[in-house]
Amino acid sequence: MPKLVFDFVDGSSGNENLSEVNNRAFEQIRLDPRVLINVESRRLKTKFFGFEYDNPFGFAPMGMCNLTWPKADNMLAQEAISNNIPLCLSMAASTSIEKAYELSNGLAWFQLYIGQDEQFVMDLVDRAHLCGYKTLILTVDVPILSKRSRDDRNGFDIPFKMSFRNFIDFATHPSWSLRTLYHGAPTNMNYTTSKFAKKFVRGESRGKVNWDTLKKLRNKWKGNLIVKGVMNPDDAVKIKKYGADAVYISNHGGRQLDSAPAAISVLPKIREAVGDKYPLILDSGIRSGSDILKSLALGANFVMIGRPLMYAVGADGSRGLKKVLEILKNELSVSLGLVGLTDINDVNNSIISSNLISNLEY
Repeated sequence: MPKLVFDFVDGSSGNENLSEVNNRAFEQIRLDPRVLINVESRRLKTKFFGFEYDNPFGFAPMGMCNLTWPKADNMLAQEAISNNIPLCLSMAASTSIEKAYELSNGLAWFQLYIGQDEQFVMDLVDRAHLCGYKTLILTVDVPILSKRSRDDRNGFDIPFKMSFRNFIDFATHPSWSLRTLYHGAPTNMNYTTSKFAKKFVRGESRGKVNWDTLKKLRNKWKGNLIVKGVMNPDDAVKIKKYGADAVYISNHGGRQLDSAPAAISVLPKIREAVGDKYPLILDSGIRSGSDILKSLALGANFVMIGRPLMYAVGADGSRGLKKVLEILKNELSVSLGLVGLTDINDVNNSIISSNLISNLEY
């Protein structure tokens, strides 16, 4: 893919320290190998919101996936079906709410931001309800879009601005350019299909969103409501009190506050604050099956994968996506067996080799 697109996927905020912090934090968590246990048969199925999934992870919400490869959203939907896992459709996706639900056979969850035009967003919520979505994700960690230096240097925007530099970038990646020309440049379909004819503005302020906004959305949406982008135990407790069905721990993959802690490092604190039974989801920094296992051991009920999927799609389309999922599932299954377990639902913090999580040096 062109550098412009790769940097959009790979880039982070500020000086990009937090992406490295996320990765290093996972590396420092060590697992305790066990021996002489029959682990020949292993089970990865788990329940979340009463639905049994074949794996304890799903696809994180990611905007404009079709930039990496035409019809990437379709590929994600197909693999969600093949692997029986949830697909989180971003409000900024290149596929409409209705089409994504159809493509995924109802496995899609819908993620949204609430910006300046609340009427537009509430109409999206109504559309999600009408076509059958059971789960809504409200992302709250982007009240202001952070500075993303690579995007700024590349002049990245939607739609593309064709500078001479970008022309050369596209010209030196003919395979991507020809595919994109053939299928057409991706657009933000949930904006273009809105009855309000809303124009997508990447840097739109969402700074007015507050607890009253969450209360209003909770009253409107009768299905499962997840609040994403939570990194503070006090916020998590308050979100639980406001009636959200789950908290989604995330530092936006290092794309917002660059000096924030690693998401995995705050997971045990939030688990302690909200109690043992309250559902927690985690993303940010997960790059392997063992990272998924560590997340479950430290208190997550479910995990979401983001960038690795886009790297795979950008490298080899649907074949790349299938391959990375095979790798993740195999790594997770092997790691589960090597810590002496056969059922993913038996994972707890006893498989962590020491209390390193309280002394992470990042």
